[in-house]
Amino acid sequence: PILTCHQERRSLSLSKLVFPVKFRHLSFYFWQSMPFKRFVETGRVAVVSDGPYKGKLVSIVDVIDQTRVLVDGPNSNVPRGQLRLNELHLTKFRIKFPFAASTRVVRKAWTDANIDEKWAQSVWAQKVVSKEKRAELSDLDRFKLRRARSRRNHIRTATFLTLRKTASRNGVLYGKKKMAKGGDKPKTTKKAKKEKPQAPKKK
Repeated sequence: PILTCHQERRSLSLSKLVFPVKFRHLSFYFWQSMPFKRFVETGRVAVVSDGPYKGKLVSIVDVIDQTRVLVDGPNSNVPRGQLRLNELHLTKFRIKFPFAASTRVVRKAWTDANIDEKWAQSVWAQKVVSKEKRAELSDLDRFKLRRARSRRNHIRTATFLTLRKTASRNGVLYGKKKMAKGGDKPKTTKKAKKEKPQAPKKK
């Protein structure tokens, strides 16, 4: 249909009012359902995975291009410099500081957020520590560890089998109580046999 100038102007104004609201709801929905929560951004804390500073924590200060970022690690003795993204593992921690802030500002934000304490309490850091300890074991220590694991698995299996046997008897495992042979079953009385009438003897 052909619209007049007034109607066309009104439809455009309505579309300006309606579409941003819809887009805002959709963007909020997609943000909530987004599977990835760790992004390359200013303030993101990362672990160096390669190079002379391997295993140390740094914070992203600026994004140079698609493959390089400017990082700074004031509390981990990592000087400010550029690193490739494939040399970093992003963590869930992020500190807030202005864009392209100085090392002094990054250090203050790092200390206020207690990044070192949070990292030490995380499962990731505990796994790294245990991996380093395992790498330092001698042959005798590895043998002792293997024997201890075997003994632990044996005790765990025996305990599991005992619990499963008890649960199956109590009816928890399969939902039906297992009856013992000749134990709890009610005794049924046998019916007396009816005597057949004897036929008269022939003379």
